[in-house]
Order: sequence, then C-alpha cells, then structure tokens
Amino acid sequence: MLIRRMEDSDIEEVSRIYALSWKHAYRGIVPQHYLDSLTDERWVPRLRNSRFNALVMLEGDKYIGTSSFGPGRDPDLPGWGEIVSIYLHPDYIGLGYGRKLMQAALDELKSSGFDSVLLWVLRDNAVARAFYEKIGFVESGDEKPIIIGGKELIEVRYILNS
Repeated sequence: MLIRRMEDSDIEEVSRIYALSWKHAYRGIVPQHYLDSLTDERWVPRLRNSRFNALVMLEGDKYIGTSSFGPGRDPDLPGWGEIVSIYLHPDYIGLGYGRKLMQAALDELKSSGFDSVLLWVLRDNAVARAFYEKIGFVESGDEKPIIIGGKELIEVRYILNS
C-alpha cells in the first residue's frame, strides 16, 4: 500500500474513486436518480482546478482511495485545517485503509502548521460519522443545509484538536 501526493496523471482515477464512493456511501441518503447520473469523469474539472492538496492511496497499481485537505474554509474557525474529502473504493472499506489515509492527511495538515482540523459530513451518513468519531473527531454542534440532487440535506461539523 502506497500513499502519495496526487499528480495530474492521477485525476481520472481519483474522479472514478469519487463516483464509486458516492454511489456506495450515499445510497439511501442522496436521491438515487442523482447517484445514477454520476459518471466516472464527473469530478475531473474540479480536481484539475482544486486549490486543495490531495493524496492518493494505491494497492499495487490499483487506486483505492483519495483525500483532499487544506486551510479551513469556515470563517468562524480561522487558522484551522480542513479535511475536505476522504473517499475509498467500496471494496476497501472496513479494512483499515481509511484510517491510514486519514492519518496521512492529518499528518500533512500538521506539518503545514494546522493543530486543529475540521470536516463536514452529511448528518445521515452514520458510517462516516462513526469512522470520524473513532479517529477522535467530535461533533461541534454546528450544522448547515446543502442541496444535492434537489434534496435538502444537513451537514454537521466535526472538529479535532491536537
């Protein structure tokens, strides 16, 4: 297993990981018609123009995970780092890969001077919330609405202080 910084040549595979992960993790949360419409190329333009750092995780030559992170976007928490995303190929969920990928992203944030980290997660995503809590993130009590596929969902903020 290898974790390294994402390169331009990785973008198509990373976009595919996003699509596979969304279709798996958000089933029953995000409208199915929206999940069905997601293509493997859906995130390519966003990834090419992202201001965030990203890691890729490979098992041999197979892309199995990705995480993006950087300075926090929340104006009420200046100076915080943010885990913007963490996605795994569905076949690798529950095998310890997510913890390793998260730790690598947290280490990158720490080395960039961020001692406190936040992330946002869909309130209804119980699996992801349990994962973040196991790592040490705690729910801050802050929420915000987001529209995905025409449905209003609620995101909750989690924080981690070192």
